[in-house]
Amino acid sequence: MADKILPQRIRELVPESQAYMDLLAFERKLDQTIMRKRVDIQEALKRPMKQKRKLRLYISNTFNPAKPDAEDSDGSIASWELRVEGKLLDDVRPGPAQPYSTPPPPRGPCFAPTAPVLLPQPSKQKRKFSSFFKSLVIELDKDLYGPDNHLVEWHRTPTTQETDGFQVKRPGDLSVRCTLLLMLDYQPPQFKLDPRLARLLGLHTQSRSAIVQALWQYVKTNRLQDSHDKEYINGDKYFQQIFDCPRLKFSEIPQRLTALLLPPDPIVINHVISVDPSDQKKTACYDIDVEVEEPLKGQMSSFLLSTANQQEISALDSKIHETIESINQLKIQRDFMLSFSRDPKGYVQDLLRSQSRDLKVMTDVAGNPEEERRAEFYHQPWSQEAVSRYFYCKIQQRRQELEQSLGVRNT
Repeated sequence: MADKILPQRIRELVPESQAYMDLLAFERKLDQTIMRKRVDIQEALKRPMKQKRKLRLYISNTFNPAKPDAEDSDGSIASWELRVEGKLLDDVRPGPAQPYSTPPPPRGPCFAPTAPVLLPQPSKQKRKFSSFFKSLVIELDKDLYGPDNHLVEWHRTPTTQETDGFQVKRPGDLSVRCTLLLMLDYQPPQFKLDPRLARLLGLHTQSRSAIVQALWQYVKTNRLQDSHDKEYINGDKYFQQIFDCPRLKFSEIPQRLTALLLPPDPIVINHVISVDPSDQKKTACYDIDVEVEEPLKGQMSSFLLSTANQQEISALDSKIHETIESINQLKIQRDFMLSFSRDPKGYVQDLLRSQSRDLKVMTDVAGNPEEERRAEFYHQPWSQEAVSRYFYCKIQQRRQELEQSLGVRNT
């Protein structure tokens, strides 16, 4: 910033330059505001930013009757095909009845408004349906397909390839009752609370950090923290029943919570795979309230990582520095011309003395060469003593050289 400021003398010569100084002050305020906003954005990105969305689940099936004249074996046997698909809706508003059937909401806490689903941040591309789930289990009628063939399971692994849906095909010409168990992929991981702890905190399924925060709020509300030793908590009767101790450290609570946290309940959907030709296009639909990452979070991250304008700003700063340097050089030239026009002889003498001092500093010359080149300089009283000291030093130096060469030590 110091390189951008115009000297006071130039501002006095050019009154219009005050507009430039006002711009510098405004730029300084703008930089401070941008830096403060960047810090605010960085802090905001550390906190979860969620947005409520609708995940619509479609369950449909088709029936392929047997064809006696089919060439392959698959066509000669009746079969059905079950499809489980879904998509994330931008906006779902209540309206008139839909053309497809809408069964009652399935069992499971994920459909309760107090237990939102936390999902990973959506990317710009369309998310695959399987990316919302950790596992999917389809349980068919054991009487029809036996104990070894009635389960269809899918579980997420680090190398899982995402898909837009799941498809199950089995032989059969009878309607089949099936149960779908879907476990959502919670991010961050969530847990189901022990019934006693759930009643105490008013929570059902939450992340570990939210549970600890709710527990700390309960401690503060009921003043359970020890007044003398703030590290300890004196439990009330409910607290003692849950943690099975009258007094404990708050730092021990996360470890004790492990035994009180259970895996979250899956979404349970009961479905009938119909082989009735009139129901071939019937689709069961379920809407799930979920929370996904706020799209604005991606824009905020891009803003922090963006360097698109940095090169342009650096180029403009360099241009400003060059312009200020040029203005300073022009001021030096102007001062030179003005001083020379007022007193040409005196200014030239002063300039020569200044140049002589500068030359002396630049060449590291000791003494005053201009005076030393004159004879009168050596007729002063100190010259006799200086000559004596000079010859004495030379004699001593020569004597040491002779002693070293002859190997004689002066005692």
